[in-house]
Amino acid sequence: MRAAPTILHLDMDAFYASAEQAAKPSLRGKPVVVGGLGTRGVVATASYEARRFGVHSAMPMAQARRLAPNAAYLVPRFALYRTVSDQVMELLGRLSPLVEPLSLDEAFVDLEAGGVADDSRSARAIGEQLRLVIRAVTGLSGSVGLAGSKMLAKIASEEAKPDGLLLIEPGTERELLAPMSVRILPGVGPATGDHLRRAGMTVVHDLVEAGEAELVRLLGRSHGAALHRMALGHDDRPVVAERDAKSVSVEDTFDVDLHDRVRVRTEVERLAGRCVGRLRGAGRSGRTVVLKVRRYDFSTLTRSETLRGPTDDPVVVREAAARLLEAVDTTGGVRLLGVGVTGLADFTQEDLFAQAADAREAEDARQAADARKAAEAERSGDDGPDAEEPPAPDQAAAPAPDGPGTGSGEPETRRWSAGHDVRHEVHGYGWVQGSGVGRVTVRFEEPGSAPGRVRTFRTDDPRLRPADPLPLVREPPDYSSWPASLPKSLSGAGAADEAESSP
Repeated sequence: MRAAPTILHLDMDAFYASAEQAAKPSLRGKPVVVGGLGTRGVVATASYEARRFGVHSAMPMAQARRLAPNAAYLVPRFALYRTVSDQVMELLGRLSPLVEPLSLDEAFVDLEAGGVADDSRSARAIGEQLRLVIRAVTGLSGSVGLAGSKMLAKIASEEAKPDGLLLIEPGTERELLAPMSVRILPGVGPATGDHLRRAGMTVVHDLVEAGEAELVRLLGRSHGAALHRMALGHDDRPVVAERDAKSVSVEDTFDVDLHDRVRVRTEVERLAGRCVGRLRGAGRSGRTVVLKVRRYDFSTLTRSETLRGPTDDPVVVREAAARLLEAVDTTGGVRLLGVGVTGLADFTQEDLFAQAADAREAEDARQAADARKAAEAERSGDDGPDAEEPPAPDQAAAPAPDGPGTGSGEPETRRWSAGHDVRHEVHGYGWVQGSGVGRVTVRFEEPGSAPGRVRTFRTDDPRLRPADPLPLVREPPDYSSWPASLPKSLSGAGAADEAESSP
């Protein structure tokens, strides 16, 4: 435990939903829910306006719609969220070399290691400045917790939400924690919480009173001893700059069970491509390819194949995933598919180039064989058994991961997902409010503009195209010298007002 509150925890407020509200002026101040919109979708994030109706993350989307039928329901736009996250993490990196990201919207910072704070006053000043700078650069708000340990800093940021700052002075930990629920402590999930409740322990003070021996008896030596230390406010975990990911994976849940084997393979190949995209984005390679299949009866199967060495080649990963699929029975229907890569490394072994070449040669041979069959069928005047047929309605091409279209340029295969960005040749930039029955409704507005007009088009309108997200702040201020010098517009009275308004 530190003698000064120099560990900072930043948690962006309702990140996905807040980003959507900032990007879409007509949604500001209104309930917004981001997540999977299908019948099996779940809520990723709900705005604070939606939370008043009881909507929360991890809730089934169908239940959220019953609680807040008039909310705006949008699919995630991870391209936008990653861009904003990069901006925030760059600002945190200016404070210290020890920044530990936990997710796109959450991170620990060791202010002492950065030399920007060594007592309560300097730590609070940096925390206040950080909140102001983040809002100026991204247009979004974040809550800050400051304490002498990671556990308490995270608890502080949670208590400060939304858009606040809370500093826990060293020496006051036990008093602060005593009335809080045991669920506030790391490692106390629903099962452990219920076990403690049956033993008569519902708040942190109960754990302190019970003593270490009783907690060890109830939970085991390791868990019980650790929980007693945390109840006393003790946590000596350091801020770790590099959190070494163990795997990279993607998965999709389908609104309707997939029965067609060709469609299942197509989805697996698409997921493999997305997985490799994330792998390369992290600058990593992997040795083991993992396939996950959840069948119609909710049984989940995983299959894996370990390669000769780490790779980030999409052909290698795609072919390995396809081989794994061959060993799985999907005749009853598939509701979820996932592809992952484990055994990560930051290099690719040269002998994998030969493996990739072999895979490409096999693919080229298959395509050549298909071309020969097509040519023979054309000469004979017969479509042949392998001729391509128009896809059934439930087998239409799936949309690209970050856009409403498929990327093929064929209007009939487009799907316009609620919330995604579009651009019209006449009306300019907008976003999809909804689509169905051959029509798509678009609201034309941009971040920083007034709420825009709504227009409806045919889904195959050639003038309407997918677009990339626009920045939430068109021209953010230059903070290249921060935190050495704070711009005058954000110092003085403004910072003092912020300090007084913080919890």
